[in-house]
Amino acid sequence: MQTIPDNPPRRTRFIDGLNLAIRAGRAVGAVAPARLEKDILLDEAVDATGLTDFGDRWFERPMEVLLDSIRTEARLNPAGEFAATNQFRHVLRDRLRTQWWFERHPEILTRPIRRPVVIVGPMRSGTTRLHRLLASDRRFSHLRSFETISPVPRPGYEEVLAGKKDDFRPILAERIMKVARLANPRTLTIHPTGPYEPEEELGLLVASMWGMKHEAQWHVPTYGRWCERQDAAPAYRHMADLLRLVGWSQQSSSLRPWILKTPQHMLDLPALLEVFPDARLIFTHRDPRQVVGSAASLAWNQTVIYSDHVDPRGVGEEWLRKTRLQIERMRAARDAIPPDRMIDVHYSAMDDDWRGTMARIYRFLDLEMEPAVPGMEHFIDRSRRLKQRPHRYSLEQFGLSPQQVNEQLGDYVRQYDIQVEGADRQATGAAVAMN
Repeated sequence: MQTIPDNPPRRTRFIDGLNLAIRAGRAVGAVAPARLEKDILLDEAVDATGLTDFGDRWFERPMEVLLDSIRTEARLNPAGEFAATNQFRHVLRDRLRTQWWFERHPEILTRPIRRPVVIVGPMRSGTTRLHRLLASDRRFSHLRSFETISPVPRPGYEEVLAGKKDDFRPILAERIMKVARLANPRTLTIHPTGPYEPEEELGLLVASMWGMKHEAQWHVPTYGRWCERQDAAPAYRHMADLLRLVGWSQQSSSLRPWILKTPQHMLDLPALLEVFPDARLIFTHRDPRQVVGSAASLAWNQTVIYSDHVDPRGVGEEWLRKTRLQIERMRAARDAIPPDRMIDVHYSAMDDDWRGTMARIYRFLDLEMEPAVPGMEHFIDRSRRLKQRPHRYSLEQFGLSPQQVNEQLGDYVRQYDIQVEGADRQATGAAVAMN
């Protein structure tokens, strides 16, 4: 068995070179300093688009908290500041264009979102694998990766629909992914994707400056804890409207149920169910030692790109805490959900017998599985090619031990009869199956 180094991996030299280039550019006045301030960013978005309507201004409060947390806690390097500035600019311009589309095509907001199928599980618990299996069934609607990066079409999209020009958003997504590979190729080993791959709706929550994506990207604990105390319903209402916009841009039937998933739902189930009251819920479960180790590794591999001051022990402690909170919130929210609206699926069951497990899910959804099997087989085949190297990690890299995780989450294992993964796999985290 290949051993894993005691310390988490370093980032590539690409970011070090980019940091030097940005510092040099600032020294001679060729690169402007980062201005991560709310009013400046809002004004820039208005100037860039010529639009003024941001929709529900609720997003400004989480934005203020996030920006303050970035300035005081994240300790971003120059590349991190550059990336953060561009991210805020992109999100704010998209918010303005969202309202422009709604005014231009008011029928978008009348599109129903009926009985969505929502996969709910901790980070790294098999949600991506299950989401992509279901997304291979053409009877469902799903987001593609370029649509979670850029859910809002650019003005002139009618020409794309008419076949007169190409949609720029997949091109932009491919460029972003190329930069991500240069910055840290492990991030795409951990979560393999491509512009057209089925993807979660976390980017639609980011449109409201909401969600764990920020916490997995930057060290922003004050922001994270602030969000944990807020009602997320406004962010979910905006997410639903963005789904309507994406469905319209896909020209897909509103009768097709959406397949949704993001670990954020573990924290926000009351808001999710307020906005999607007829949702059908698939809860995924995995050995929490694997969940915590893999989540910490994912967060580390992203955060280390943007900051030169990331503490692996702090990352481990935070994602153990965050995983525990996700599970506590999920367990509390389930008490109000009718049993016939939810089903539990174990990571180990998908590993052992994906066909049998999917058959049980399709019975829950009251659908015939046979029409979907060719698409699912194609996905299984393609995912093996897409993920050629396993994601390797250990709890010890982040100052944690299996005993610590067991002490805090052992009752979760017992309540849901979760299979504890074998000693070899526990030590390496070398699961080839997609998380």
